[in-house]
Amino acid sequence: MTQPPIAPRIPVVHRLHGIERIDDYDWMRDPEAARETLLAERRHYAAETAHLAPFQQVLTAKMAGRTPETESSVSWRHGAFVYYTQIETGREFGDFFRKRDGSDPGSVLLNLDELAAAGYVELGVREVSPCGRFLAYSVDTSGDEVYELRFRDLDTGDDLPDRVPGTYYTGAWSADSSSFFYTVVDDCYRPYEVRRHVLGGTEEAVVLTEPDRRFEVTVEATRSGAYVLITAANRDTTEVWLVPAATPEAEPRSVRGRRPRVEYRVDHDATNDRLIITTDDGWAEFRVLAGDDDLIAPNEGERVYKTDCFAGYIVITLRRGGEPLLRVVPLDGTGPWEIHPETTAGRIELVHNHDYDATEILIETGSYSEPTRWSTVNLATREREVRKTAETPGYDPADYVSERHWAPAQDGVLIPVTVVRRRDVPLDGTAPCLLYGYGAYEAVFDFVWDAPLSVFLDEGGVFAHAHIRGGGELGRAWWQAGRLAAKPATFSDHVAVASWLEDKVSAIATRGLSAGGLLMGAVYGMRPWSAVIAEVPYVDVVTTMLDDTIPLTVNEWEEWGDPRKPADFAYMLAYSPYDNIPKTDTPLLVTGAVNDPRVLVREPAKWVAKLRAHGANVLFRVEVEEGGHSGPTGRYAHLAYEAEIYAFVLDALRASPGARV
Repeated sequence: MTQPPIAPRIPVVHRLHGIERIDDYDWMRDPEAARETLLAERRHYAAETAHLAPFQQVLTAKMAGRTPETESSVSWRHGAFVYYTQIETGREFGDFFRKRDGSDPGSVLLNLDELAAAGYVELGVREVSPCGRFLAYSVDTSGDEVYELRFRDLDTGDDLPDRVPGTYYTGAWSADSSSFFYTVVDDCYRPYEVRRHVLGGTEEAVVLTEPDRRFEVTVEATRSGAYVLITAANRDTTEVWLVPAATPEAEPRSVRGRRPRVEYRVDHDATNDRLIITTDDGWAEFRVLAGDDDLIAPNEGERVYKTDCFAGYIVITLRRGGEPLLRVVPLDGTGPWEIHPETTAGRIELVHNHDYDATEILIETGSYSEPTRWSTVNLATREREVRKTAETPGYDPADYVSERHWAPAQDGVLIPVTVVRRRDVPLDGTAPCLLYGYGAYEAVFDFVWDAPLSVFLDEGGVFAHAHIRGGGELGRAWWQAGRLAAKPATFSDHVAVASWLEDKVSAIATRGLSAGGLLMGAVYGMRPWSAVIAEVPYVDVVTTMLDDTIPLTVNEWEEWGDPRKPADFAYMLAYSPYDNIPKTDTPLLVTGAVNDPRVLVREPAKWVAKLRAHGANVLFRVEVEEGGHSGPTGRYAHLAYEAEIYAFVLDALRASPGARV
């Protein structure tokens, strides 16, 4: 074993609401001051996991073997062209293609490997203009999620001289393809303003500024092409404005204003020239309005998420009893009908449906054990036709099973749990388990087949996903039951699922990312684990939520609470992992990234330093160069990262008493 880095202790006293908190590692808020410590942590991690390197290489090779040498996406139509992406043998990122029908061999619109500086690239927007000649795309080459917006002439393949730095996600073209709407961020990485760029122009027009720091803005075009939609949203309130796409200079018009704790989203039914609104106004789990009237009566037990308008049809995305489905509502007055996943514990969603006049929709389905499948559904005949199934070399779905179970929480509430395993791996207490959790923001993590997970299953492991309170799998009420003062229910739910698993598996490790990393920190000392993996964990809850100069503070108060208020401070302090260091020697792997704008690297760095000062068995895998919130982005770099995580997990599980794997 090598000696771990020992970070200097420089006490700073924080006083609030009559309570003193001593923070020995507050100095780490300065990334330059912390850099040598972070480099030492990365060296220590490399040394302490060196014995796993051969195993990591084996796992990486198996994962790569489950990945086709050339990966192509399903193709989709947008106007006169068909588009698709493809990653060729040996490539990390691949190309964005388009072609006409028939024998057209197609052409490369974007080569992402050429855009990757130092091996990292992420696209923020990728929007083809209505005329089909121009491509608006934005690039992040460091991982900080701030993008440079660029424009490419697809007739020549050359970029225009127009470049706009400091942009963020989402964008929309004007109807005549002469200008592009986009968002920019403030000093706290909040998308606060919508601007409009005229091709060939040198000045950016401000379209709308959101002054309330609790709100973020997005911009998108309606499928009908009639409007550009601007949405300002926080955790439970929205406001939407319309700009006619044919007159992009027009002032934005608010659709329904802004009322506290009322959300709504908007789409345009061009067939009847009316707005379709999805809102929780008058129905907590959301309803669909045509004007002021229900398009279809809301149902108990259903959570409506969004609507998509097509010529003659409206498609509603919803969940019922935790299961996803689509409801098609014909506008000719005939009754609605539904589209479901093909498998148990499966997912379904609309993808790449750009044309309003389309007579069929493209859907994506799959599960943890079933590779992704793309199908078209004819809206008139209801006929469903498989277009493409993801290639998964060496993988036979028949050898694996995904199951939905329900585990009792401490208060008797039943928690949905998805369990994935090989069919020849029984739930009889002989196989070890990796338990995954998140439980925040009403987020729903539907189930995507994953080569690294399939290799873990082949190693004899069981994977369980706990859909705990704070997430959105059971709707808005499920989120409300695990946010703000009710946040501890998220943690106790996760532990309850582990308790439910105890007689079914031999050992349990657990993993979570970001808000899921907070979950890992909170449950770290609540029960015996074989290992805990906390990726980019949000763990210094009170300090972070008191600092309104950093990203994701002011607009997060509606999720976690505002510690300037005594009651909020009390419940947040009671669970904040940084302020509640447990006595445990459970192996803990923490990750972080210097360029991460969502969870600043100082949070995991401070937590690791404090844990180590209390004798914890902790390693810190920190990205000190390029890399973002979710780790490496290239397909092989991502596989290598996952192999590191799974090697750590399997090594810990195999070392657990009674484990057989």
